[in-house]
Amino acid sequence: TCCINKSNLPELSEAINSMFRWYQDAAKCYVYFSDVSKRSDADEPFSQSTWKSEFRHSRWFTRAWTLQELIAPKSVEFFSQEGARLGDKGSVESLLHEITGISVEVLRRKPLVELTVEERMLWAAKRMAKRKEDEAYSLLGIFGLHMPLIYGEGKENAFIRLKREIRERSRGEFSEFHDMDST
Repeated sequence: TCCINKSNLPELSEAINSMFRWYQDAAKCYVYFSDVSKRSDADEPFSQSTWKSEFRHSRWFTRAWTLQELIAPKSVEFFSQEGARLGDKGSVESLLHEITGISVEVLRRKPLVELTVEERMLWAAKRMAKRKEDEAYSLLGIFGLHMPLIYGEGKENAFIRLKREIRERSRGEFSEFHDMDST
């Protein structure tokens, strides 16, 4: 857990621009699923397929910020609402691939620079954030970028600036996600 003073813009900006690296450098990350149950009541057998169904539909997979929590760390362990261990990134990698569309190689830490811009953008396409600008800002680490945060600029302007930074960094690869201008 990172405690960030969101009312302090310099602290918030530094944290958001550093977050991916913090996850990369972590020895282990833990994910708690408040909407996934792994009941162990003897009167009500709860099969592995039942928790996997809840896992597939968890809100965690729709949140913008959790994308980097999944990709960046070496080790991620998943826990149910009861605190029961569901598995780790390696043991459920095929399920994670099915849910997110992220390749197993990426989950195993394939360098993101070896992937297309379009592929990385697609991972985030259905993810949302409370603050619309965060849908763009949550991708900074995925693209190895740093840029100032401007809350109030709106989602469209945040993505315009993000794409500009990607274009400057990637030179030529940007043309691959021509459809992303509607993001």
